[in-house]
Parts: sequence; C-alpha cells; structure tokens
Amino acid sequence: MSDLQKLVQEALDELTESGAETGLQVAVYVDGELAVDAVSGVADPETARPVTSDTPFWSASTGKGVTATVVHTLVEKNLFDYDTPIAELWPEFAENGKGGATVGHALTHSAGVPGLPGDITPEDLTDWDKMVSIVASAEPWWEPGTQTGYHSVTFGWLLGEVVRRATGKPISQVLREEVTAPLGIEKELFLGVPEAELGRLARLEDAPVDSNAFGDLPEDFPLFKTAPPAITPNAAYGNRSDILTADIPAGGTMTARGVAKMYAALMGEVDGVRLVSQERLEQITALAVDDLDQVVFAPSPKALGYFLGRPGSDPQQTLTVFGAQGMGGSAAYADTRTKVAFALTKNRFNPTEASAVERIGEIVARAVAGV
Repeated sequence: MSDLQKLVQEALDELTESGAETGLQVAVYVDGELAVDAVSGVADPETARPVTSDTPFWSASTGKGVTATVVHTLVEKNLFDYDTPIAELWPEFAENGKGGATVGHALTHSAGVPGLPGDITPEDLTDWDKMVSIVASAEPWWEPGTQTGYHSVTFGWLLGEVVRRATGKPISQVLREEVTAPLGIEKELFLGVPEAELGRLARLEDAPVDSNAFGDLPEDFPLFKTAPPAITPNAAYGNRSDILTADIPAGGTMTARGVAKMYAALMGEVDGVRLVSQERLEQITALAVDDLDQVVFAPSPKALGYFLGRPGSDPQQTLTVFGAQGMGGSAAYADTRTKVAFALTKNRFNPTEASAVERIGEIVARAVAGV
C-alpha cells in the first residue's frame, strides 16, 4: 500500500506521455484517508495548462452517483422514502399511468421513462421546467417497476425534480448544503457549475473513435432513443458553458479527489463527516435489480442509484463495488468490502471504452488486496 501513490502516478504518466491520454486525475481513499492524489498531463490542450488536483472535469454519467447521493441524504432526513410515489411529491408525474412509480424505481432505472423526443436540442436541456414537463407527460415504455432500462438522461430530472419538490431548492443547492460544503469540496464537485468557476475546468477533446465501435446496432436500438443524436455527449457538448452551468443531473463536473471523498464519506466518517448511517449504506448498496436491462440489452446489476461491479471486472464477482461510470471514460466508485473509494477523471473523451479506468482500477484493487 505504501507504494500505491507511486504505482498510480507511473501509470498515469505513461498514459499521457504515450499520447493515449491528454490529462488525468486519480484519487483513492482507504478507510477514510486520502491514499492517492495523482495527476498527469494538461487540462487544456490549446494552452497546455497543466492538470492539478483541483481541476474539475465534466465527467458525464459519473455524475449519476452524485445525484443519487443527494437523494440518500434527504431520505436520511426523512423527507421521503424509497417507496414514496414520485407523484406524491410531483403530482404531474402521474400522467399516462405512472402514478405507481416510486423514488426507488427512479433510482434503479425502473420508472419506465428512459426516452426523450427525437427533436430535443442541447438548449432544451438547459430549461429545467421544460424538461421536467416532458418527463412528467411521457408515456412509459413499460409499467413502472416491472422492468429496468438505463435512463441515460431522464434519470437526472426524475430525481432532481423529486429533490426540488421535497426541499423547494434546486438540486445543485441541495448538493452544496448536504454534501459538498460539509466535506469542504464545494469547489470540486458540481452538477450545475457556477459561472465564476468555469475558467478552472479542464477542456475536453474527442478521442479518435472507430466508426465500427458500436458494431451492428440498428438505428432503432433503444439506447439511441434515450439520448437523441443532437444531445449525445462528445467533447463539444462537455465544453459548452450553457450545458456546464445548467442543472442536468444525469451528468456532473468534478475532481477525482472531490468525488472520491464523497464516496468515502458514504462508507464512513471523513474529516468528521459521514453522509449516511451504516444501516442506510447497507440498504443503498445492496443488489436491488439484476434483470436484463431493456435499453442496453445486457446484464446490469443495480443498487439504489448506483451500478454494481468494478469496471473491467465480472460484476457478479465484485458486487460490493458501487458507483457510476461516465461515457467518455471517467468513473467513481467505492467498495464496501475493502473501504476503498476510487475516482478517475480525464479530458480525452472516448465514448466507447474505459481502458484507463479499468487499468488503474485494477492496479488499486490488486494493491489493496496485497497481490
């Protein structure tokens, strides 16, 4: 373990020096203590501004774990529960037979509303009221709670509006009050980024992508209907100031150190702060859904708001790992068995692979296991 910082740093440097990556951050907490805080490369390819530990990266769906964590802090305060019907807090959501959908269904991607209209634009995504109205009026793809399917974008408004209705506050404010300010990471972990912080962010660039990367998937493959082409993330999307500053809580902007600290504080006390009780931790990280995902048509074990399994491993063999992985190659997760919290952020956006996460995650897992 004493060599873990060195092992991770050497791996990051190899990735950036070889040209495989542009800029990277990795942070690891072990038993509530920061064990790795490593960076390599440049945050902005145009200016060669170096990555530092406090450089935030837009990290796509890695932010889903942040949104779920906000929800759990409110359940901890008894504002609602996982079996609370969404429509009890948000009556408009009951339209088209969705009255039985619960907060738990939203967390497990079982609410039945994974898709958005095909004409949605990036500008639409920044209009909170418009988007929650679209989600509320959507016809479900299945009866809520009967199937699961990745809610790639709608996940954020489903839970974000639950948070807003329960507290009267936008989810970014609740994140700050309940999570980031207590942990001292209010400048390192965001859903909507304050305009004053935009100059600190890393700039994304697109990685070369094999035109056959998505194989022979048909044009009507369900995943493509959840995020129509105009809003499918890429570097340009992740660099847009209007997207970055808006609350679109299916994604997030973060430092590896900040989001790893959040996961560590879910598992135990960090700097005097613990986000949820041990009983709650056991509840929210237990296997909740293990059915075939009806959007990606692959096994996808899920807990309450988190995916289970370490990236690059057989999830059935690593079900004590809970977290979220972002399109583009970022990830953040924790392992309740080893008490390790891990995060990797990067600015070379690759929508089809996560080799850096898998490689560095394996280094950390083996070191912690003493292999």
